[in-house]
Amino acid sequence: MSHLIAISYPDVNTASLVRDRLFEMQKQKLITLADACVVERRQDGKIKLHQAASMTGMGAASGALWGGLIGLLFFMPLLGMALGAAGGAAGGALTDVGVDDKFMKDLGAKLEPGTAALFLLVVQSTPDKVIPDIAQYGGHILQTSLGHEEEEQLRETVKAAQGVNA
Repeated sequence: MSHLIAISYPDVNTASLVRDRLFEMQKQKLITLADACVVERRQDGKIKLHQAASMTGMGAASGALWGGLIGLLFFMPLLGMALGAAGGAAGGALTDVGVDDKFMKDLGAKLEPGTAALFLLVVQSTPDKVIPDIAQYGGHILQTSLGHEEEEQLRETVKAAQGVNA
């Protein structure tokens, strides 16, 4: 079962840096993420989502591949690729995987202008190795899907790690 964790940071650069560090840790098999998204509240109050992967781009690439292959069967590979890419891009744009975009925008609207939040959908992790590494960047836990005891334990572990790294 995945757990949602939302952490606020003073700026979008810090939130992006933490997300990138978590991706490195994922390569080391210390954490498994189903989704990671940085939500920025700009100075003008607008909310911007910085998704880790573009479903529109992936849909277009997949559609072009399949359209080209099907087009080869009918001796029209270029037309098949074009139609496949268009269909794949449209399908990808309508697909929302991971953390719900509306939820992230709603919570992002509560941030102070100029700040950002990192939304993580954690499948599995090794907390004793991940938390001390991430705690050095600061941040404040906004919301989790953990139980009360687990969330309190997470907050205390982060606080203790931040004290060690300070």
